[in-house]
Amino acid sequence: MLDDYKIRFSSHVKHLQNQITEKMQDLDIEIELLEDRWSRTDHQGSPGGGGITRAFQGQTFENAGVNTSEVFGAINPDFAKKLNGTGDDLWATGISLIIHPRNPKVPTVHANFRMIQQGEKFWFGGGADLTPFYPHEEDFEYFHQVWKKACKPYECYDWMKEECDKYFVNHHRGGEMRGIGGIFFDHYNSGDLEADFNMVTDLSNHFIESYFPIVEKRINEAFDKEDEEFQLHRRGRYVEFNLLHDRGTLFGLRTNGRTDSILISLPARCKYTYKFSPKENSPHAKMMEYYFPKNW
Repeated sequence: MLDDYKIRFSSHVKHLQNQITEKMQDLDIEIELLEDRWSRTDHQGSPGGGGITRAFQGQTFENAGVNTSEVFGAINPDFAKKLNGTGDDLWATGISLIIHPRNPKVPTVHANFRMIQQGEKFWFGGGADLTPFYPHEEDFEYFHQVWKKACKPYECYDWMKEECDKYFVNHHRGGEMRGIGGIFFDHYNSGDLEADFNMVTDLSNHFIESYFPIVEKRINEAFDKEDEEFQLHRRGRYVEFNLLHDRGTLFGLRTNGRTDSILISLPARCKYTYKFSPKENSPHAKMMEYYFPKNW
């Protein structure tokens, strides 16, 4: 029975990948898409599945990756001990995406939804979080309200939001979050496979509603050099999190994933300035107040 759900989840994430791709192409008619179908070998050198990487570059979306994968086979025994399952064999499928818009008034967004089996254990994980660069609080409220609505049938918003607030944090920056949160869950297995499958697929189907209306609302807003400077510095903080703290990056690299597909999460441009601080009383100084947990 588990194999049937694995096939269905793999099919679902590919369908969602297509829906998100179509939406991005509708919003950015000049966008360039590079689709790359790749394969991998497992820890013992045997065929180990692969994935579909879609790399985007355009006017609305400066760079983005909307990727699916289905990998399987032997993994490093030392790394296997750090995971949630049993044994040294792994199967995993999911969708992972990151979208970096060009306009600083449009937030960056990240989401992933996955199903994993290691030996005798299996679980689900995923979530979605928003990284804005301008203090449009109504956008932050909208994003969270969509996820609150999506989570309501499963009574999971409160704990998933808390997990998100705790996870996407640059601890080396005094507990500063990389964005304004969203939902996050990992190692999820309630004991009811059908219920868990339905919940995760249902949640993933809300991603398009949670993000693209914000893009459409802000896509043509004017911005200045200071807006862009702040965006580039915050993208730098995004890079810090992805390279220092993100478990998904580590998981991909240690399971012989495809490095370019994993690091597609990084922005095309970012900036670092020693002791960077936005101008006092500016919208960007105000934005800094939102990079800590808040009730939405």
